Amino acid sequence: MPADPSFDAPEAGTLWTVEPAVRPPLPEPVRTAAVRAGIIVAVTLITAMVAFFCTMAAVWAALPAVLTTVAMTIAATWSVLDVWITRQVWNQRHGVVSVPSSTARALRRERRRARRAARAAAREAARKTAGKTAGKTTRSSRPAGRRLSSV
Repeated sequence: MPADPSFDAPEAGTLWTVEPAVRPPLPEPVRTAAVRAGIIVAVTLITAMVAFFCTMAAVWAALPAVLTTVAMTIAATWSVLDVWITRQVWNQRHGVVSVPSSTARALRRERRRARRAARAAAREAARKTAGKTAGKTTRSSRPAGRRLSSV
């Protein structure tokens, strides 16, 4: 998608220019989970402050506030994990490939091709030498007996 020409050349008299984002925006489900987690964490911090001040003032609401803070801490931890899991699921379902792994994959592919070419060349050389010695009786340099395999 080509960039809007207004991004490149700001007009005279404008207060600011809009620059394209360096990173792409978060996918919608991940963004929703992140906003939800942010709200839950904020409410948890407020509840923790209320519990602290109620405890310091020795008010009757200290016990319910502390219990609520414990429950909210568990919920906040779960919501932050939900953001991470949602992001992982999104990446897996929509085929987002990170650059290092795709680079490594290309290197592995090149090495695999080189190994296959080397094996094919070795087979071809073995066929040529086998064709030359087809009429001769040769004795194997391997000792007779049971053949051991490393597999």
